[in-house]
Amino acid sequence: MDFQFNEEQQQFADALRRWISKDYDFETRKRIVHSDTGVSADAWATLTELGMLALPVPEAQGGFDGTAIDMLAVMQELGRGLVVEPYFATVLGAQFLKLAGGHEGLLAQVAAGELKLAAALGERHSRHDLHDIAVTASRAPHGDGYLIDGVKTVVLHGAQAGALIVSARVGGGQRDKAGISLFVVPGDTPGVQITDCRTLDGMRAATVQFTQVLAPPSALVGADGAGWDILEAATDYGAALLCAEAVGAMDAVFAATLEYLKTRQQFGAPIGKFQALQHRMADMFIHLEQARSMAMLAAVKVQSQDAEERRRIVSAAKVRVGQAAKFVGQQAVQLHGGMGVTDELPAAHHFKRLAMIDLTLGDADHHLERFIAQPGFKQAA
Repeated sequence: MDFQFNEEQQQFADALRRWISKDYDFETRKRIVHSDTGVSADAWATLTELGMLALPVPEAQGGFDGTAIDMLAVMQELGRGLVVEPYFATVLGAQFLKLAGGHEGLLAQVAAGELKLAAALGERHSRHDLHDIAVTASRAPHGDGYLIDGVKTVVLHGAQAGALIVSARVGGGQRDKAGISLFVVPGDTPGVQITDCRTLDGMRAATVQFTQVLAPPSALVGADGAGWDILEAATDYGAALLCAEAVGAMDAVFAATLEYLKTRQQFGAPIGKFQALQHRMADMFIHLEQARSMAMLAAVKVQSQDAEERRRIVSAAKVRVGQAAKFVGQQAVQLHGGMGVTDELPAAHHFKRLAMIDLTLGDADHHLERFIAQPGFKQAA
């Protein structure tokens, strides 16, 4: 089977890599991270100009109707370059709208770079269980839409988004998968209070308080009370993208570590000549290549019509990539010595980003439990 990118996919990846090398180097990124907003309007304009925002959007809304494999090439380069712009948050939000239908105008704005999105899904008590929802959406007086109340936490790029995709409970118990509705809520809607912060890896996240926020009927994403299937499918898509980003980050940190071993002198020779360190680099390479294979498989299967297959493959990929990211990151830090944990070295920032990717949309332990719970696992075992 051919696992090489086609010509168009490679062109997207090459264009991104050239831009990152020229205009989004490590020092530029540090300035953006420590700016007031934590993002760059110029960088967003360039991503739009390069077609990255249009890539996952359907052609009917001005996009290129890119597949998850197309996105794999893009996310790897963003991971390699430590890009902190709200690209992932926006394309994840767009996936909700694509799956649900009925919000074509918003998708056209995403493709044009005019709208940033964020997915407000997690809550303080829910950890990785996205069906554990206490935020409520009750019928507004006279049936004119819904009133949303509650708090969402760790909303990636929530403060930078023009609109939020919000999961809320309209019925059932707090942990039921039935009775969940999804809404698209503009960030400046009365009653929405957003508190922004910088995360460990230099990204931005927000706590979002909803107080009697009026969402009109047109804000509904999908069917009322039946949002779980869309939520699960969209976040599986997001998990596959994160696996691809992690592979790009591991590529970069592996290359940096190899270069360091070639140049760092000890006892009159490069430390890369020491057999024990060569063995550790070989182990890093094995973990990286296994993660790469699983990320590719997840990108192929994430849009499968077989939901059980999608769940099984995406969770397997998130587990293996998470394990590899931890191993590769830790080895890179140790092989760099004391420099490996300093802010002056990109390897430290890649390590932090890899740790955060593992915690986003379910960590390795969560997805291992999910994988085991899939039908047929015990019988096959």
